[in-house]
Amino acid sequence: MGSADSKLNFRKAVIQLTTKTQPVEATDDAFWDQFWADTATSVQDVFALVPAAEIRAVREESPSNLATLCYKAVEKLVQGAESGCHTEKERQIVLNCCRLLTRILPYIFEDPDWRGFFWSTVPGAGRGGGDEDDENARPLAESLLLAVTDLLFCPDFTVQSHRRSTVDTAEDIHSIDSCEYIWEAGVGFAHSPQPNYIHDLNRTELLKLLLTCFSEAMYLPPSSDSSNTNPWVQFFCSTENRHALPLFTSLLNVVCAYDPVGYGIPYNHLLFSDYREPLVEEAAQVLIVTLDYDSSTSSSPTVDGTTTGTAMDDVDPPGPDNLFVNYLSRIHREEDFQFILKGVARLLSNPLVQTYLPNSAKKIQFHQELLVLFWKLCDFNKKFLFFVLKSSDVLDILVPILYFLNDARADQSRVGLMHIGVFILLLLSGERNFGVRLNKPYSVRVPMDIPVFTGTHADLLIIVFHKIITSGHQRLQPLFDCLLTIVVNVSPYLKSLSMVAANKLLHLLEAFSTTWFLFSAVQNHHLVFFLLEVFNNIIQYQFDGNSNLVYAVIRKRNVFHQLANLPTDSQSIQKGLQRKKKTPEPISRTNSQDGVSMEGSRPAAPAEPGTLKTSLVATPGIDKLTEKSQVSEDGTMRSLEPEASQLSPEGNPPAALSDGEPWSGEAPHSRRDRRRLSSASSSAQWTPTPDWVMSWKSKLPLQTIMRLLQVLVPQVEKICIDKGLTDESEILKFLQHGTLVGLLPVPHPILIRKYQANSGTAMWFRTYMWGVIYLRNVDPPIWYDTDVKLFEIQRV
Repeated sequence: MGSADSKLNFRKAVIQLTTKTQPVEATDDAFWDQFWADTATSVQDVFALVPAAEIRAVREESPSNLATLCYKAVEKLVQGAESGCHTEKERQIVLNCCRLLTRILPYIFEDPDWRGFFWSTVPGAGRGGGDEDDENARPLAESLLLAVTDLLFCPDFTVQSHRRSTVDTAEDIHSIDSCEYIWEAGVGFAHSPQPNYIHDLNRTELLKLLLTCFSEAMYLPPSSDSSNTNPWVQFFCSTENRHALPLFTSLLNVVCAYDPVGYGIPYNHLLFSDYREPLVEEAAQVLIVTLDYDSSTSSSPTVDGTTTGTAMDDVDPPGPDNLFVNYLSRIHREEDFQFILKGVARLLSNPLVQTYLPNSAKKIQFHQELLVLFWKLCDFNKKFLFFVLKSSDVLDILVPILYFLNDARADQSRVGLMHIGVFILLLLSGERNFGVRLNKPYSVRVPMDIPVFTGTHADLLIIVFHKIITSGHQRLQPLFDCLLTIVVNVSPYLKSLSMVAANKLLHLLEAFSTTWFLFSAVQNHHLVFFLLEVFNNIIQYQFDGNSNLVYAVIRKRNVFHQLANLPTDSQSIQKGLQRKKKTPEPISRTNSQDGVSMEGSRPAAPAEPGTLKTSLVATPGIDKLTEKSQVSEDGTMRSLEPEASQLSPEGNPPAALSDGEPWSGEAPHSRRDRRRLSSASSSAQWTPTPDWVMSWKSKLPLQTIMRLLQVLVPQVEKICIDKGLTDESEILKFLQHGTLVGLLPVPHPILIRKYQANSGTAMWFRTYMWGVIYLRNVDPPIWYDTDVKLFEIQRV
């Protein structure tokens, strides 16, 4: 039968279903088989031939027919899994049912009355056709998930058969050990199976159905109780799934082993279509959804690193019931870490390779999923985090993240990408090794829209952060606290900043210490405290190599004097606020001496008008995101108990949120409220008073810098007068050999603000991840135009 006939027959069946007012019996196979037995329709065909309006009409007007259709489709998958799909016809039926369920499930989820349907048992649906007790019948959802997992390890359908024999001795799907059929070499598996195009396509379709099952989460509004687990994911990642380990390993290995460059040959992808990429994308999406787990509410997976033995130990696992989270947290072999890190770094760097060898490699689009995966790895497996920081390999993750942050800074549709990039850097910056690694010289010349500089990875980080703060769009303002916290965390370890980076830091201080900025929002002065902490850390702990920064501080000494003499009377406060009205631009870009951008770079562009984006819940403020630790003499950290509830001004800022809404966990009432800037949202009900200014001005940590200026400024001025100098190289030479030993106040202890898991970020990750998955699945558009509740779809 031609494909046109087959489409026609399928369409006829759909029309019959939508026009029948009477229930069709489940036993009427002649009717139901039209949907899967005689057709060869692609998933795109199914989406075109089963319109949304008709699915909703059946749901409302003949619910029993929709129920029977779902039940029969699941039954076919179960039969396929039981039989092992040895014939072409059986495989076709399985794929057709798979596509049909992918089409229908979102419409089941969007209706609260239907949501429990898959978790009910269908009367008489025991697998033996009614001879079993109904009590033993599984809920439909469980039968569906178990059938799909069996089908993912089905010889000659989704994996290579290990027997070279005829059909009569075909492998029994129930006796095979699926651990021998892992899809790709890598963690816990050494053998790389022969690539098979058809198997990859079949896996991709089954994974698409799995992802659709898990997407019930999209139809529930965000709540602060992130512990409400997704029943589909919970069952799938439980011991009920006998393929949990090989499937977890297959997904992880397929993602980390993928090489989009066409196995090292440039331009290869132009000759061969890459059928691996859709599978890798689907695998990455399924993987991050199964790992959606709030680590703050549970005993965290093992962190002490005491396990030894196989790739994942067989002893009773501590930690979560979610086996995927469990397995992830227990990977510990160096070679496995190396494989994962190399794979993620290779894929994250792929869009960068594009910029200097255009079209040499296929450009991947799933970097956001990779960032979520990398986050989960670091959050759930502390040994992995330490491994990442043990060598300069961490820079292979850092550079792509800085590239994405810089590239997305003007694009409103990529606020989520900005947040996850910053969250990862915040997590890494809590470890001393990260700061130390940043001292490695930066030589990779990825074209980026930033000033040309010669220096280290620390310089690159500071220059990109400066660019985000001074030329990103307004909705990034709540990230400023996070960006500066990262700089504070690494500052005690930075051996020598370039002149460009030193000037950028001083330009930020200048911008943040204007009276109108300080007085216009209740938390703005925190940014000044962060920057002063950076200068103090570098002066006290890294004075020797940092003559550029010391010189910049001397040149801009008036900024520090103005801060010390900040007026606190009502009249001056009002005058400071008046200035704001004249300068709407949050931070002036003048006098930041931007200089020439790197060759070959394109300016960061705003989103095209009409670009779709999904809304995000607010993120907790920096005080909720982090916990203070003090670094002792020997380099170990001890957590500082949070002081009494009243926070000192130089301490942690109050929650400033991703879209200027206090984190209550509830979905905001009106989207308009959320768009307001954090500074604007608080200024409505708050006005600065002299007492308030005094309360924090008295705590500004200026002593170290004032002492430095007191000692060095007269010496520098004397050199200039004596030698008639205006040349900075002489002054820098003098500063390089100067010393302040014994002249500065006693060094303060180093404070690090370490990221801590909390349900606020867990919920943020859930909405961000599903938003990415929603927008990335356009062919077919699985969730498009359905009534999702987890986020709003907006146009830029």
